[in-house]
Amino acid sequence: MYLRILGIFCLVIIISFNSLAEETVNIKPRTLGKDFQSFNSENEGQEFLIQEAFDQPKGSITLRQALSLALVRNPELRAFSWEVRAREAQALQAGLPPNPEISFELEDFGGTGSVEGFDGTETTILLSQLIPLGGKLSKRRKVESLNTELAQWDYEAVRLNVLTKTVLSYLKVLAAQERYTLQSELFNLAERVHATVSERAQAGEISPIQKKMSQVALSGTKIKLERSKRELEASNRVLSSMWNGGEPEFKAVKGDLYSITPIPTFENLQALLSENPEIARWATEIEQREATIKLEQANAIPDPFVSGGYRHISERNDNAFVVGLSIPIPILNRNQGSISQARLRLKKAVEEKKNVEAVVNTALAGAFETLSASYEEAMLLKDVVLPEAESAYELTFEGYREGEFPLLNLLVAQKAVFDIKLQYIEALLSYHVSRANVERLIGAPIEEIENYRSNEISISKDETRSETVEDNREKQND
Repeated sequence: MYLRILGIFCLVIIISFNSLAEETVNIKPRTLGKDFQSFNSENEGQEFLIQEAFDQPKGSITLRQALSLALVRNPELRAFSWEVRAREAQALQAGLPPNPEISFELEDFGGTGSVEGFDGTETTILLSQLIPLGGKLSKRRKVESLNTELAQWDYEAVRLNVLTKTVLSYLKVLAAQERYTLQSELFNLAERVHATVSERAQAGEISPIQKKMSQVALSGTKIKLERSKRELEASNRVLSSMWNGGEPEFKAVKGDLYSITPIPTFENLQALLSENPEIARWATEIEQREATIKLEQANAIPDPFVSGGYRHISERNDNAFVVGLSIPIPILNRNQGSISQARLRLKKAVEEKKNVEAVVNTALAGAFETLSASYEEAMLLKDVVLPEAESAYELTFEGYREGEFPLLNLLVAQKAVFDIKLQYIEALLSYHVSRANVERLIGAPIEEIENYRSNEISISKDETRSETVEDNREKQND
């Protein structure tokens, strides 16, 4: 008898703990930015050392330094890292079996006759355990483990967003620096023109009104120079905010806005869309919905409640064992509603995946179109339009000094050169921004495209890409 009772409770323990095996969740990082260290809440004990290792530079800052700072210090990314840890804890809790219960019962006391007082009492001590059947614990743990994996996909998406936003902010600072430099050159040019006009006006060669016209042009150029300076300072603050840096400590950013490379075909880019976390996560999402169906089907299986214990009968001073078994009868509630809901949500997930794929493909097509147009515009401005405008200005300036052209022609030529240079900067910025957006959508640098490497003909937009291209060239030479 004793062995039977002991066997029953051993069986309860075995079944209750049959699903506590740990399941490892490991999301492969996207290729884009994989070489950079990102904040991980698992390393919270080393937080001070990490912060010290990623201090903001005081002088010039490169794109690599900006990305390193952002991926370690960005508060949005840090928040998602903690969510992953919370999901892991939730998965741990989901796999734990229900606790056993102990109860105490005192019967047949305080009555009349033979049960008066405590002479006829029956004292019972019971140990009870709910036994989950149908693999509920393992299935519940599976669902929560997949939820943890989804949280890691969300973290990966935010990591790429932070990386891309930092690149875009960096590019805007780089373009603002170029505009400020251009405005400075224009201001110096306007001073040069004003000095020439003043000399000729004093010599009586031209009317004094032309001197006033050149002074007005000089003042307007100075106003634009101050405006570009304020825009540069604002761009610096936006970049610093990417790593929660407050007032920027760096003075300038290093980079070559004028370096552009040919772009691969749309088909080659489209082939890498599987690297996009918004698309890659749906394989896990659908698996999670399927696991939820299995869990709801298991929940339809009733769980027995087993109890066993000891009873003392005071009237006869006897002892006995007590066992019990309680099983719900699934007649009214067979969990059919939850099972149907889980199946419908699986169908919804399949349609949502198709929608995300369509949205990402559309976004890639738009970004690719902008990238192609920006590249062609920048090359045309660089090779044809800008050289012709600069040549026309130099000829006009010399002609003005010789008295062949009026001041108005000189000012028009000067403005044309400035406008074309400014247009060139905007085209370059559009190219680099579109390139960063394309890389975010494909989850990888464009240089990683195998068919594109053989066509690489110039350095890329930042130091990281420059190193990659040089390595590729060395391999090709070998």
